[in-house]
Amino acid sequence: MEFEQFDQAYVARLREKDPEVEAHFTAYFGQLVLIKLSRRLRSRADLEDARNETLERVLAAVRAPEGVRQPERFGAFVNSVCNNVYRERCRDRRLLPLPAEAAARPDGAGSLLDALISEEERREVHRVLDELGERDRAVLRAVYLDEADRAAVCRDLQVSSDYLRVVLLRAKKKFRQRAASGARSSGTSGERPPARSS
Repeated sequence: MEFEQFDQAYVARLREKDPEVEAHFTAYFGQLVLIKLSRRLRSRADLEDARNETLERVLAAVRAPEGVRQPERFGAFVNSVCNNVYRERCRDRRLLPLPAEAAARPDGAGSLLDALISEEERREVHRVLDELGERDRAVLRAVYLDEADRAAVCRDLQVSSDYLRVVLLRAKKKFRQRAASGARSSGTSGERPPARSS
């Protein structure tokens, strides 16, 4: 793959939603993000989600009033966004409980502390899920906890696979926000935050 240089004109055309530049951006950086993350993420679905989220965040930054400060370093900016998305996904994965067979240690050695931490994480995930709206809760449970086939999830929600990605991104964003606000609340007061009504 040949690396390209970017400038103010490219970023300006991307901000103005030039179809040719948008197509180039999606193809070029989409491929780079896939290459970068393919060594880190195992599932194709996670890889696609991370790529889409990276590209969406970059476009949002480009189109924000402050824009991109150094257009000549646009490639490095996309790389930084990709790194942040990956780190957040790792952090979010730690909030999701492992399936029982993955959590079991082959040698049978597991400490009481490990079990308590796992149980606390499981409770936290379910608490945050319970605070979400019905559709967000259903899609996150189906895809991440039940590991349901995405085609079946699309049929159940009556959405296309492309739109499922959008629904998942929005649900994950809400999950992160609720989890972060719960962590801040419990970190300052030592009490569990009250459940919010949706």
